[in-house]
Amino acid sequence: MPDLEQSTQSEPSGRSTPSARPGQSIPSPRHPTHSVDRAFLNLERRRPDVRWDAGGVAYLSGPPPALADLRAYVGFRLGLLPLLTSRVEGGRRSRWQPDADFDVDRHVHEVVADGPTAWDCALHTALNAPFEPGAYWGLWLVHGHEPDAYAVCYRFHHACQDGSAAAMTFRAMLGEGEPSARPVPGRSRRAGVPRRVGAAVGLATKFVARSLTVRGHRPHAAFTPSGERRLWRGRVPADTLRRIGGARGGSAHDVHLAALAGALSVWSARSGVPLPRVTAVLPVDARRPDEDQTWGNRCFALPLELPVRVASETQDGPGGGDVSLRRLDHVMATTRKLRGETWRQAIQDLVRFMPGRPTEWYLRRVLSPRVTNVMATSMPLAKKGSLGETQVTGTALLPLLVPGHLFGVGLSFFGDWAEVSFVTDRALPLGELLPELWERAVAELEESSAPV
Repeated sequence: MPDLEQSTQSEPSGRSTPSARPGQSIPSPRHPTHSVDRAFLNLERRRPDVRWDAGGVAYLSGPPPALADLRAYVGFRLGLLPLLTSRVEGGRRSRWQPDADFDVDRHVHEVVADGPTAWDCALHTALNAPFEPGAYWGLWLVHGHEPDAYAVCYRFHHACQDGSAAAMTFRAMLGEGEPSARPVPGRSRRAGVPRRVGAAVGLATKFVARSLTVRGHRPHAAFTPSGERRLWRGRVPADTLRRIGGARGGSAHDVHLAALAGALSVWSARSGVPLPRVTAVLPVDARRPDEDQTWGNRCFALPLELPVRVASETQDGPGGGDVSLRRLDHVMATTRKLRGETWRQAIQDLVRFMPGRPTEWYLRRVLSPRVTNVMATSMPLAKKGSLGETQVTGTALLPLLVPGHLFGVGLSFFGDWAEVSFVTDRALPLGELLPELWERAVAELEESSAPV
């Protein structure tokens, strides 16, 4: 994610102005697509019935802007984000090129709620609305439920961006110039090339083998998808996750995954959906230090089994008989290696050098419900944000809802809060319980990890 600074140009006035974008910051006409971009484009060609988009929602306090003013503001900000005014051209050697026909009005829309009780309906309309033909992204102004609150829903085709680039977009549109919080590997040295090659090959072999070992697994259909997405939210203080993780040598993300496993255990019992195996696919940012503002995707997808079915008997070792802490220790045992410099560098090298066909094959495998059944991502967004005089009060990530998966879950860090969001199909049984169950699982971890 990039280190963005606010533009020094004057911003649009309060009156409506024609939608336009700055003339500068036009991308190179020969900017090649990445192999992960092409993989997502091919997934769309294979499954045109599926929405291959992700995104996020920002909740703001204050009166909403007029649609024309929002379009003018977005057009002004697009000078910082030239990818969003480009399109993919060409066949096997496709490239991002400036879109000569780009029109911000085709990308920025409005959904007006019919009173206070229609808020959920309006938000879900924005969540499920199709993009305009040929568009890779869309932004929806959602308001009407009350005079001093509104939301902005941003969605993008995954061939266009990954989560880190989307967080960059958030800071460019609504942020206040703060730097990215993402970890990146140090700059590489030629002396380490043989070791890096070995690590990258070993990593690829490990995860390819893991995807092949479940080839015969046919997942149980928990429900018949409706094709309509729903969003459910929860939140806890970010320091709570950091404190729990830090006490055991882990991270806030480890605590999130352990709480997710605990929530799924309870949800399975209540919903009647059996969960013999839950494996999350974790997107990992693989940008190099010089790729903060980048095009398309620079991520790698790793499978991680969630410890949903943990025995309740007392066991020796860290965590003792506490199920919640044993879940956390299980997660940390896996993620500790992934956080190491060697493996992060190996992931970076794989994303940079893996050819297109192996990349697409691996992505199809790791997203298959035979291998994974939950998309789980987390992202630091910003300490604060605003749009004009209105302030961002909350956020929700919209992770990709993969066909055959139970749901996508995102954890965003904004201000003092860690905000969890579950994107489910409308037909998922008791999906609305997941945020509350996650919050309870975090509370159990906090209680169990408190000093006696």
